[in-house]
Amino acid sequence: MILGGLADDLTGGLELAAMLVAEGVSTLLATSASSAHSIGTSDAVVIAQKTRIAPAAEARALFEAGASVLRTAGARQLFFKYCATFDSTDTGNIGPCIEVLMAQTGSEFTACCPTFPEYQRAVFQGHLFVGDRLVSESPKKDDPVTPMTDPDLVRVLQRQTTQRVGLISHIDVRAGAAAIAQRVAMLRSEGIACAIADAADHRDLAHLAEATVHWPLMTGGSSLAAHYPALWRQLGWLDNRRAPDDLPPVRGHGVVLVGSCAEQTRRQLEVFARSHPVLALDLKAHVRGDDVVGAALAWAEARMSDGPIAVSTSDTPANVALLQAEFGVARLAASAEDLLGRIASGLRARGARRFLIAGGETSGAVLAHLGIDRLQVGPFAGPSLPLALDVTSTSTNSSSDPLVVCLKSGKLAGLDAFEVALDRMASGGPVVSAATAAEQPA
Repeated sequence: MILGGLADDLTGGLELAAMLVAEGVSTLLATSASSAHSIGTSDAVVIAQKTRIAPAAEARALFEAGASVLRTAGARQLFFKYCATFDSTDTGNIGPCIEVLMAQTGSEFTACCPTFPEYQRAVFQGHLFVGDRLVSESPKKDDPVTPMTDPDLVRVLQRQTTQRVGLISHIDVRAGAAAIAQRVAMLRSEGIACAIADAADHRDLAHLAEATVHWPLMTGGSSLAAHYPALWRQLGWLDNRRAPDDLPPVRGHGVVLVGSCAEQTRRQLEVFARSHPVLALDLKAHVRGDDVVGAALAWAEARMSDGPIAVSTSDTPANVALLQAEFGVARLAASAEDLLGRIASGLRARGARRFLIAGGETSGAVLAHLGIDRLQVGPFAGPSLPLALDVTSTSTNSSSDPLVVCLKSGKLAGLDAFEVALDRMASGGPVVSAATAAEQPA
């Protein structure tokens, strides 16, 4: 195995795997360390787990287990994939997970670069930009769980780790791999063990990939990792590029499950509601013990035969804040994930086979309820919505009755994303929406 990926949520893990598949890299996506044991001959394995907002100790333990499996399988390099908006808080979990991976790999130095040009996420002088705005001036500042109010990623990461954090500036990155290596040597001589790396575009990311391809550990966004396969071929580690296989078409009812409260997802839901039934779930009633699941399934069963439907716990930041104040952040999040997960299981029993799931934490909960722990990934096709086919050996789905999922990041994809993805699941192949997230502010 060449690369072992670890992602802090399911949407990011699928995105990383899909980008590698698009470059002709055979890639398995697993949702736990235990499900990644049957790796076979994959060039890359990505383990995607719900660690972004987990307690730091739990996140560290999951990353340690995942890294151990990947290193035992012979991964040349570990790659930690996190959100392009560096979603985290002062207690983690990017810093704590990097510390675990550095210890596992014996790394004395690593770097962080969340830049994602396809979605206009860039880092300059250590500051994270969303389009032409600092992340602290974007809708991400109002995230109900991981608000990004400080755009200086050096400061953000330093608050999460005991390691000293530095900067690899755009001057060094733009100059190329040799200049990056010189800057890294200088930082290490100063006792710095981790650095934020500037990058504005794919030229910068290509330079960073060249400088870090031999490192035992690198961290960042999927767009950086997508530059590794060409280097692997130059090094003789990977066979000549082959055309990636599209996923087969899947019939069956189509459903959208929305747990993300991101502004972009709420706008996508509004667009979808113009032509499809949408049920807004009463999360407070579910916490109270009412049978919200049964009512939702009865509502869905009466409508699914007529076309796709959506079921949502999404709400405005103000309303979410009120519920968090009443029930607590952790309890409310767990309740929302449990609700959508149980509904997903019931929908599958009623014939749903095409699932679009909006939100990284939601995706993890839904896949767990569906009993899915390994996925065959379709190729990423530009600013898109990557698809994956359930290949879990213990799944109740048979090969003649497959289930396909699209795990959508809350902040990304065009306004037409829901309907476009469900249509493409039925026809097979990659998904590209008409209005890409690159045109959106967050």
